[in-house]
Amino acid sequence: MTVHDTHTPGRKAPAYKPADWLPTSLKEVRARGWDELDVILFSGDAYIDHPSFGAAVIGRLLEAEGLRVAIVPQPNWKDDLRDFRKLGRPRLFFGVSGGAMDSMVNHYTANKRLRSDDAYTAGGKAGFRPDYVVTVYTRILKQLYPDTPVIIGGIEASLRRTTHYDYWSDSLKPSVLVESGADLLIYGMGDKTMPEIARAMRGGYNLNLLRKLPQVAFLAARKQIETLPENRIMLHSFERCLKDKKAFGENFVRIETESNRMQAATLVEPVGDRFVVVNPPYPSISETDLDRSFALPYTRLPHPRYNGKGDIPAYEMIKFSVNLHRGCFGGCSFCTISAHQGKFVSSRSEESILREVCQIAAMPGFKGYLSDLGGPSANMYRMKGKNQALCAKCSRPSCIHPSVCRNLDNSHRPLIDLYRKVSAVKGIKKAFIGSGIRYDLFEQDGGAYLREVIRNHVSGRLKVAPEHTEEHVLKLMRKPPFDRFRELNAQFNRICSEEGLNYQLIPYFISSHPGCTEMDMRHLADETRRLHFRLEQVQDLTPTPMTLSSVMFYTGENPYTGEKVYVARSQEEKRRQKSYFFGWKKR
Repeated sequence: MTVHDTHTPGRKAPAYKPADWLPTSLKEVRARGWDELDVILFSGDAYIDHPSFGAAVIGRLLEAEGLRVAIVPQPNWKDDLRDFRKLGRPRLFFGVSGGAMDSMVNHYTANKRLRSDDAYTAGGKAGFRPDYVVTVYTRILKQLYPDTPVIIGGIEASLRRTTHYDYWSDSLKPSVLVESGADLLIYGMGDKTMPEIARAMRGGYNLNLLRKLPQVAFLAARKQIETLPENRIMLHSFERCLKDKKAFGENFVRIETESNRMQAATLVEPVGDRFVVVNPPYPSISETDLDRSFALPYTRLPHPRYNGKGDIPAYEMIKFSVNLHRGCFGGCSFCTISAHQGKFVSSRSEESILREVCQIAAMPGFKGYLSDLGGPSANMYRMKGKNQALCAKCSRPSCIHPSVCRNLDNSHRPLIDLYRKVSAVKGIKKAFIGSGIRYDLFEQDGGAYLREVIRNHVSGRLKVAPEHTEEHVLKLMRKPPFDRFRELNAQFNRICSEEGLNYQLIPYFISSHPGCTEMDMRHLADETRRLHFRLEQVQDLTPTPMTLSSVMFYTGENPYTGEKVYVARSQEEKRRQKSYFFGWKKR
């Protein structure tokens, strides 16, 4: 297997060797001449050495700091635990991540049926990870190596860092720190945190020093709380939340409000005789640091251990795509992006993006088509507040709901310029936009961005997400009124007519969101039928931890207003609501 140079298309590079990946076995460790490892990472996903997969990013970041790192992907937790023993004890710590998805979302459908496949496993096979991966892996490591620290991270740990509603057990659960027994939790993206942890541990593991770092959470005794910053916020205890749903809702409002500030406070949540402490996050990652993260020596390929075991579907989906930025200021009630990546957008430089495009253009099997130039939202590249001093005073969960903030610079010009530079790269025939586009950001560009996308970056179908048609449901979702979608549909059809293109607009909708009744779904079906849409991109709501939607689903009220909210709780109610998407098939 060979690839070309990462900078210059057409220039050959040496064939990759197994040593070009981080080691995953004792044989690979010994081949490097190592007699000891500093860090061993355990992941619920297959190991793909690509910047879209967290274990690879964390491993490469630690490697760049001079640490000897190995990865154990998808260890067998059901046998004699040999996968957890095979590399022995690391000098510093074990790292544990559930993978690119919460393991319960990965395992179960919205009606709690077990999925028959796993997109993050070779061959797409299910059954290679347990439920609640972070807790299971951590408990095993603590059982085998009780004196070795375990640091947890990734989206599963991040979204379960405080008391949270767990849809699959239909119960409140305490912080994953409590259930797993981990020593430290890293929330959000680890690009800043992991290098700082590595630097703090030059002389060995020092938990007291690590607890002072931003963007970490840990369990503390009462006497340690007195040493925390004075601006700390004391949340209701886990036990209080169990007894009082309103207290749980109040906790969520405080947590989300702080997460939307540029300068957040320390959060403290009592649980039993201890306290979960969540330190404020780092400021948004800089362009320089983000570029550095994407420039690490990834092979961009699955580890050779998967040769002959089938494609890894999640990798096949993104291997010819480019991520332009981090974060999202949309603030959708059902979405976890801002809770994990943050509300403020951090963008890569054009140079970094074009370098990666050149690297992809040289990959084996690349035929000239980039599957996606996007991010959490495709069209937020380089968008931010015009006056950052005003942003520093703001705690709105969304910069575009209920209306676009006057301080937001939502110009699409930098993105249009980038698209054109990418399209000019040798070997690129077409760059598609596969990520979701926020059409409520179009209003200031006179249609220039939409026309650019339709003309040059669509394969025939443009996907957008109005999510619903009914005003009261959309307000609870923090989505724009459906009239905005009608305007988009008219504009899309007009541009296609002018350009002589027979393209389709594909809307995405959600059923069973809190506030949505069966009558609302009937109205949705009638409205979309009037607009001549046959709905394909649809989903029944899965309430995921640390979202406003999950809090409303559990409590039956909007925690910001105290307003009672209808919730379709039973699987039969959810099934009936979803059935309205497919009425056109019956007709």
